[in-house]
Amino acid sequence: MSPKLKKLDEQVIVITGASSGIGLCTAETAARAGAKVVLAARSENALREISDRLSAAACQCASVVCDVSDRQQLEKVAQEATSRFGRIDTWVNNAGLAIYGRLDEVTDQDNRRLFDINFWGVVYGSLVALPYLKQNGGALINLGSEVSEAAVPMLGMYAASKHAVKGFTDALRIEIERVDQAPVSITLIQPTAVDTPFDEHGRNYMDKEANLPTPMIDPQKVADAIISAAEKPIPNIKVGFMSKLNTFMAKNLPSLGERMAAKQIPSLQREEAPSHPEGTLFVPGESGHVCTR
Repeated sequence: MSPKLKKLDEQVIVITGASSGIGLCTAETAARAGAKVVLAARSENALREISDRLSAAACQCASVVCDVSDRQQLEKVAQEATSRFGRIDTWVNNAGLAIYGRLDEVTDQDNRRLFDINFWGVVYGSLVALPYLKQNGGALINLGSEVSEAAVPMLGMYAASKHAVKGFTDALRIEIERVDQAPVSITLIQPTAVDTPFDEHGRNYMDKEANLPTPMIDPQKVADAIISAAEKPIPNIKVGFMSKLNTFMAKNLPSLGERMAAKQIPSLQREEAPSHPEGTLFVPGESGHVCTR
């Protein structure tokens, strides 16, 4: 039986990676709709500015500096949420970033750090959130990607991490919803390319500035999908036409899909040289922006 989820304006929502991009857009959308929002990210200054802005608009919010690769820091996020607002109704594991580079060129250190954030951050966030969500029912929402099922060159380890997120989320759904029949809805969100600071935050091994291929969708579309999953149980949401097309190609026409993906390399680069190739793999981004520019 599907869990009964609360209306948005009755919820306490935790969002990781909430200092920019999809996470920030979701936090702002939920807060404006009346939800109590807990923002978690590494970017302390950006979090403070966002929290002050939302509070000035009469929104109820809290912020916690957190590196999702550290389970204890996620425990502190949950403790702050329950201390401040009494419970957790929805937990969104959104934090993630990319490495632009060939798989045979990226260092082990960078690859492991990527997985620590993109995969283990989702695992730790899910396992920390579940006891709280089980108490009164709630939604666990994990951010995958169209490359949770498809693949793209130069973003190979990112695709691998998002494949792992899908495998974990799907298995967790079976255990929690089907076996335990717990009152928790578990959703995987799979967006196509989104107009966020994703490329500027990524670690870049290329000799040109990183880019995301067009068409990019508005992050509000992803935020709306997340909000929808917070209010109505649904196992999977693919956001954007290209997400549906690319996953269809990967499943049904894999050879053609690979040939098409191989042609995407030029669209993953701009003309100029990289301005910040280290990205935010090991340091906070502090951008505080929803969109790319």
